[in-house]
Amino acid sequence: MNITRTFDLLPFQQQHNPKPDCLAAKVNGTWQKHSTKDVHDYADQVSLGLLKLGIGKDDKVAIISFNRPEWVFVDFGIQQIGAISVPLYPTITVEDYRYILNDAEVKAIFVADASLYNRVVAATEGMPGLLEIYTFDEVKGARYWKEMLELGKGDDVQRLEPLKAAVKPEDVLTIIYTSGTTGNPKGVMLTHHNLVSNVLGVLPIVPVNHTHRALSFLPLCHVFERMLLYLYFRIGVSIYYAESIERVSDNLKEVKPHIFTTVPRLLEKVYDKIVATGMELTGVKRRLFFWALELGLKYDTQKDQGWFYNQQLAMANKIIFSKWREALGGNIKVIVSGGAALQPRLARVFWAANIRVMEGYGLTETSPVIAVNRFEPEDNMIGTVGAPIDGVEVKIAPEDGEILTRGPHVMKGYYKKPDLTDEVIDKDGWFHTGDIGEMVEGKYLKITDRKKEMFKTSGGKYVAPQPIENKLKESVVIEQVMVVGSGQKYAAALIVPSFPGLQDWCSHKGIPYTTNEEMLAHPEVQEKFKREVEKTNQGLAQFETIKKFKLVPNMWTVESGELTPTLKVKRKAITENHKALIESMF
Repeated sequence: MNITRTFDLLPFQQQHNPKPDCLAAKVNGTWQKHSTKDVHDYADQVSLGLLKLGIGKDDKVAIISFNRPEWVFVDFGIQQIGAISVPLYPTITVEDYRYILNDAEVKAIFVADASLYNRVVAATEGMPGLLEIYTFDEVKGARYWKEMLELGKGDDVQRLEPLKAAVKPEDVLTIIYTSGTTGNPKGVMLTHHNLVSNVLGVLPIVPVNHTHRALSFLPLCHVFERMLLYLYFRIGVSIYYAESIERVSDNLKEVKPHIFTTVPRLLEKVYDKIVATGMELTGVKRRLFFWALELGLKYDTQKDQGWFYNQQLAMANKIIFSKWREALGGNIKVIVSGGAALQPRLARVFWAANIRVMEGYGLTETSPVIAVNRFEPEDNMIGTVGAPIDGVEVKIAPEDGEILTRGPHVMKGYYKKPDLTDEVIDKDGWFHTGDIGEMVEGKYLKITDRKKEMFKTSGGKYVAPQPIENKLKESVVIEQVMVVGSGQKYAAALIVPSFPGLQDWCSHKGIPYTTNEEMLAHPEVQEKFKREVEKTNQGLAQFETIKKFKLVPNMWTVESGELTPTLKVKRKAITENHKALIESMF
């Protein structure tokens, strides 16, 4: 059968690779499995329940939950009646929920648990048009999601067929909100065709089949894991949902997956843990461990390093790296890394250990995959994000090196923001990514810089520096701020104090003021700035919070080349001038 809408994947899997464990999650310590038929039946029940509730074509329904089978049942149920899902992170602020749920004009909301229910109730107070909030866990005083299924009980499932038939590939499937540099998130409208084209473009290069299992822990509200959900359905891969990020290492050993997708931060943690274990070894074991690690750091997918190196590596794999593979469950064929840049040293070591890493690149606006390194070593160049996938065009803008892409993967546009859509998609259909890059050997895409100010941490979360900087500058003792942390574990900040404000504060506290430099090192002054940062952190999502800061004794000026004539910070110049200071925070 032809797959043109994402919900076509349900009958496709039922027809070609029906699974007893299509989806699985731990409930009360036991893996509870749902067959392909279960998933299809639940999706139908959700569709019928939503219709009874009064949800119709193009109505918006939000899902706010960590990964679990119910997320998927509801997602497919929404799609089948032509409604539009609005997935949100369970970790964002109440203010963000309020803005997004109102902007999207959401009519029904599904949340995971009591904590999220309470936050969403606060965010939707007085919101017009909202019909109901359902919970996946049973929560006192809240509507349990199975009550919604009861609404549609007794309805003929055939009633859904004309509604499904009315859904066109170019219809909007989902609106995914991404952080905006001005503070308000933008809703990216992705169609069925966007996601299906991405699934089919990636399909030929994924080295797993219907006999394999995946462990899933990246959030389903993120387009990366969402596309992979549909890809796994198309292939017939069984999906097991990790209990939590903290439990991933235990779940790997239990599920013994063949594939998982991750952000570099998690691989960094795995690597750091392995090295820490090596540090505890003594004598011959310790020497062997670091000998193997040193070999791994020299690995190159593009180069045969000769008989002697290969023999040593084979031995290292037998006595050292085999334990790494066991820690990942013993069956891993491939790890797919995305969401941020992967440190080349990590890629080398994992490849050397026979754990192949396919690093890819894309954006929410591109559904998401633009390019990916392949499974075969000769088609995988470490330090790049690989070659573009089938059906995707990529070119480098001659004037500034910006990466442009065109094809069926490019979003329909930003919801209610045609002006912003026109800014990023030109008249010839090229989407402007905001990233700077180059083609290596005419084949592999390499990201070299970020045109936009917004950056991603190594956990794959976007951080918009400007709103955070503006909030910090509300303090009477802070004059200038630059938030940093691109590709790092967390966000940090360089802070230039308002010295008049600081003098006033010191005077009030009875602290004798000497020189600016000396005062910045004063323990009570340091503590004061720490409190100012913590105050700002209270209003931020967890991944945006400033974990470390450094105080800078000199103002940034137009004359020093650190401000533009309109007094905007020149991030590149400041980063260069304070390189050592920034590095000391990470």
